[in-house]
Amino acid sequence: MSTAAVPARTGQVLADLLPSSRVRDAALVLGGAALTGLAAQISVPVPGSPVPVTGQTFAALLVGTSLGAGRGLLALALYAVAGVAGVPWFAQGTSGVAPSFGYILGMILAATVVGALARRGADRSMLRMAGTMLVGEAIIYAIGVPYLALSTGMSATAAIAAGLTPFLIGDALKAALAMGALPTAWKLADKR
Repeated sequence: MSTAAVPARTGQVLADLLPSSRVRDAALVLGGAALTGLAAQISVPVPGSPVPVTGQTFAALLVGTSLGAGRGLLALALYAVAGVAGVPWFAQGTSGVAPSFGYILGMILAATVVGALARRGADRSMLRMAGTMLVGEAIIYAIGVPYLALSTGMSATAAIAAGLTPFLIGDALKAALAMGALPTAWKLADKR
């Protein structure tokens, strides 16, 4: 018996390891939206900012990477639409459109992009996963910070100070968690 490592399944994301069906896909999309809503409840207010630190961005990027681009997009779109419609699962149990809603819009795009990257193997090693999380976070901020500035009348400098700078250390920690979790999940899956 060879001791060579089992090759990673190219072209797949973790969710593809489950038996394929429309029911599976619907459950994954609903579960991804619910996970993001639950993670948003891990929320710490930031003094001077209308945007709290939450587990929401970590969940959104994890959902996109684990489910792939299509299901990740649907999960985060469902999360956004349901929250706007009144489901109280945005940060701190809120719903509707607030100055921080741009970050949610950014999460939809970020989940799609990191899902596409994961399908190309970006979730298989710590180094590639670090790059994937960096891309996802950059997308979230690229949409969230300008939205914050426009919705509150803040200058670009003030929006960066209130909506980006206080979150960088926490985002680095979230990226470190993802860097360990997803490549480890693949290693475990490849041992089966």
